[in-house]
Parts: sequence; C-alpha cells; structure tokens
Amino acid sequence: MGTTLRHVVWELTLACDLACGHCGSRAAKKREGELSTAEALDVVAQLAQMGAREVSLIGGEAYLRADWAEIARAISDAGMICSMVTGGRGFTKELARTAKAAGVDSVSISVDGIGDTHDVQRGVVGSFERAVNAFENLREAGVPVSANSQLNRLSFPDLDAMLDLFLQHGAHAWQVAMTVPMGRAQEHTDWLFQPEDLLLVFPKLAELARRAKAGGLRLFPGNNVGYFGPHEQELRGVVAQPGEVAHFQGCHAGIAGLGLEADGAVKGCPSLPTAGYVGGNVRTQSIASIWQNASELTFNRQDRLTELWGFCGDCYYRTICKGGCSWTAHVFFGRRGNNPYCHHRALKMKEQGLRERLVPVALGDGSPFDHGEWEVVVEAAQGELSWQPSRVTPRRRLSLLR
Repeated sequence: MGTTLRHVVWELTLACDLACGHCGSRAAKKREGELSTAEALDVVAQLAQMGAREVSLIGGEAYLRADWAEIARAISDAGMICSMVTGGRGFTKELARTAKAAGVDSVSISVDGIGDTHDVQRGVVGSFERAVNAFENLREAGVPVSANSQLNRLSFPDLDAMLDLFLQHGAHAWQVAMTVPMGRAQEHTDWLFQPEDLLLVFPKLAELARRAKAGGLRLFPGNNVGYFGPHEQELRGVVAQPGEVAHFQGCHAGIAGLGLEADGAVKGCPSLPTAGYVGGNVRTQSIASIWQNASELTFNRQDRLTELWGFCGDCYYRTICKGGCSWTAHVFFGRRGNNPYCHHRALKMKEQGLRERLVPVALGDGSPFDHGEWEVVVEAAQGELSWQPSRVTPRRRLSLLR
C-alpha cells in the first residue's frame, strides 16, 4: 500500500486552560521534556522535506506555548498549510491577529453543545461563551474558522442548534467524531453512545450534512464515524480524495497521517494510545526513518485481515474497512480489529432482533492517552428506539426510550 503524508497533527504542549471530561490525553499541565523552540523548528524542516501538506497545531491548548506563533510562521513559510484546533477560551482579538500574522490558514474551534451542555463537557463555566467569542475574533482578524465536535449522549440533542451557530458565524467546515473511553472519558461512561444508538445518530448526521451543504458548510466525519450504512457515501463523500470512492477505506494511521506528542514522540495517528503506538522520538531518530521503518507506524501497510476478530472478523466489508478506526477498537478492547461503533454492524444486529451493549470491566492507569477494557454483551433488542431531551444536568441529555 502506498503512503503519502498528507496531514500531521502536532500536540505542541499538554498544557491546557480547560478541563474537558472527554479529554483523551488528560491535558492540564505541560509534559516533562517538551521540545525546545530549536527542536520544534527542526521538526518543521523535516516535515517539509517529507512533503507534508498540512500541519495542525493542537494541545492541550497550543497557544499556551510561548513560541507557538513562531512555529506556525515556520510551517507556513515552509510551504505547508498551518491550521489550529482550539477550545477557544483564550482566543482574544489580539491572539487572533497574531494567528493571522503567523500565517495560520484556518482555526477549528471545539464546540460540544449549546451553553451548559458545552460547559459541562469542557469543565469550565463560561467556556461556551468564550468559544463563540473566538469565532467572532478570528473572523474579524481575517482567519477562516471551522468547528469540531464530540458526538455523545450530551451533545446529540444540541446538534441542530450547533449547526445553526456555525452557519451564523461563517464556519466553512464541521468535523464530528464519536467520544470514546480514553483518558478522562472513562470517568463519564454515561456520556458514551451504545452501539444501538447509532441507528438514531447516523440518520441525524445525514440530515445535518444536507442542511450544512445547503448553507455552504461541509460536515465531515472523523475516522471513527461510519461505516457502510445507507448514509456512508453522503457523509464520506466530502472527505474523499479525487478519484476515490466515497466510502471508508480503512484506518489511515501511518499511511496518510502522522501524530506528534509534545515531547517528540511519533505515532501514526494523534489519537492512538502512547503505549504500543509510539515508533520513536524526534530527538533520537529522523521522522522519515520512523515513518518508513517503525512497525508501530507501518501496521496499516501490511495485510491486516488476520488480526480482525469478533463481528469484524466475518464482516462482508472486512477487506475494505479492516476493522474501522484502530483508535476506537483499541481503547474499547485493548487491541485493534473489532470496532463496535459501526452503522452496518448495528443494522445487522437489528435485522436479527439483537443489540450490543458495551460494559466497562477495567480502567486505565491515569496517564495521558490511557484506556481500560470493555466487553460486548449481545442481547435481545428492546423495541423501537427514539430519543427526547430531558431536563437534567447538563441541561439536556439524550434519553433513550425503549
């Protein structure tokens, strides 16, 4: 399988000014031994030499690193697209102007609901208002804005209002991804979708995608949103490359994507756990060497069919999908090859009058990107599925009625 490095997601620092309940890296304070400015600029030069097209700066919160604008300017000057992902709490007018001057091409603001729904997930009262202000400040500075959101039981009832907000503020795109039990999300299992819930989630996403397109905004799915249900082409088409079929084509970790941790650790995907997926460190090896040779990054370039198990092991789409998102499968079960967040899978279960229920059996150790282990219980479905908002804390929560 050929590889073309398209997108690098770089955790500049693990320092953060929010306390998100779903944060996989448990961001708060900076890591020990984060790269120096000189080391970071060398990373930029290496990525440019490798032909990387885009580098997204994330955290923690990237702007909490004093030299973030210098690094962003170097990325832009090297001919690569520089984008940022932010919770937006500190994106003042001045900071927005700094981003513009540094050559930042686009900033994606994280919004996980309206008002209290967002604040509860982000762990800081007033964070929703500050995120909305960030949209305004960036647009005023001339920096294009997009949005990204967690899909879970808290955010689901607010999706229509969130789309309205993004259209109002001129966002050009909206990326959505399922919340999974990594890091702090293990402590909020009631936030997570059960596999059966996807029967409600995907028709809603398709409806939102149509409405977004009409408003000039692209709604596109993260790699753990899919697969092969009746809405697959409608959702996946917006991220298909020229000449590609508009459906999920397997995990792209180490094929098109690369993740960097703030201390120089290199992974094939920024979301993957540190343990088991770091192929080397920029302080001791070139990024190109790690990319080309480390088994932790090259696993997707091998025949992966033998590692598929459970439902995915016998699935009709297994030769294409290859078990879906490796990150999602691993954080649920401690290994790749069996992804419970799959629309096709939920539909097949429904055909048989069954549903799957995910049950936690062990927690992680509390380190960044830690995860526990879950088991799948297959049981009889309990009638038709529907939802209604309920007035609980946070203000609205997905209530599933059987």
